[in-house]
Amino acid sequence: MLVDSPPEQRAETAPAPPTRRAVRALGLLIAVLVLVLVALASIAIGAKGLSLGQVWHGLFQDTGTYGDVVVDERLSRTVLGLLAGAALGLSGAVLQALTRNPLADPGLLGINAGASAAVVTAITFLGVTSPSGYVWFAFLGAAAVGALVWFLGGSRGATPVRLALAGTAISAALYGYLQAVMITDQAALGKMRFWTVGSLSSATDSTITQVLPFFVAGTLLALGLARPLNAVAMGDDTARALGADLNRTRALSMLAATVLCGAATAACGPIAFVGLMVPHAVRSFTGPDLRWILPYATILSPVLLLGADVVGRVVARPAELQVGIITALVGGPVFIFLVRRRRTAQL
Repeated sequence: MLVDSPPEQRAETAPAPPTRRAVRALGLLIAVLVLVLVALASIAIGAKGLSLGQVWHGLFQDTGTYGDVVVDERLSRTVLGLLAGAALGLSGAVLQALTRNPLADPGLLGINAGASAAVVTAITFLGVTSPSGYVWFAFLGAAAVGALVWFLGGSRGATPVRLALAGTAISAALYGYLQAVMITDQAALGKMRFWTVGSLSSATDSTITQVLPFFVAGTLLALGLARPLNAVAMGDDTARALGADLNRTRALSMLAATVLCGAATAACGPIAFVGLMVPHAVRSFTGPDLRWILPYATILSPVLLLGADVVGRVVARPAELQVGIITALVGGPVFIFLVRRRRTAQL
């Protein structure tokens, strides 16, 4: 006859359910594996049909035709996609926490508009035509607008509402300037049409080298702001009670978002939606804790960007659709679904 063990003993011998922290850590590991697979797909798949053997040969053995396609084109744009995707996701997550608005993105504070206006100015009035030339103008334009938004938003007395209003007003003015210049200068219109869509196809070793220090610095700064941003997200009074320095946290958050988004926009053009959707989607299963949101956004944003880039290369062979078009077409319906979900977490 079998004797059932006491409830206390069953509780001790039964395997403990996984904690939420363990589930999040496992999910982060799975996200890394997915990112590796997508990066490999980005190297293996392109507008030019190459077999896996040819890709392997070009990557490790050949410096000729296969090497030019695989290393100079696909590998470079994959690396840039990893960097730019992580930067856009991180900057979006930081801005959503800073403004306490789950629908905020890098465009909300005028950073994309500042970069675009600076590139138009460089192309039209200074004769700059190469990506390695106007990358610095894009970054300086983004940085200048970020500083202006911070100043107009109240500087030491900045609030989420003031920052959002200042960014919206500056964006409207700059996009008006951008359209006016492109309409009156057909040469600028032709050169800017490709850049403003957002693309990884102009990736080169020179471009990556130029923006890499900004990606690294912005990423480290953003990840280091997770704890103070958690306090700020609880409201100003609660944050002060917890000892958080509101002005310092907001200033550093603006700096991190500007550096990250400015570098990504300078290298790839203004790619929309990645910094908006990914942090919002991540929040739906991590909760509001930025110590988890920021790492997840850093990993999953490149998955979206590189995945969209691969789709753009395949659907229009032998040509390709720019990644900015694909992210908008694919991400829009997904984002609408996430917004309508009842379990979507709020800030």
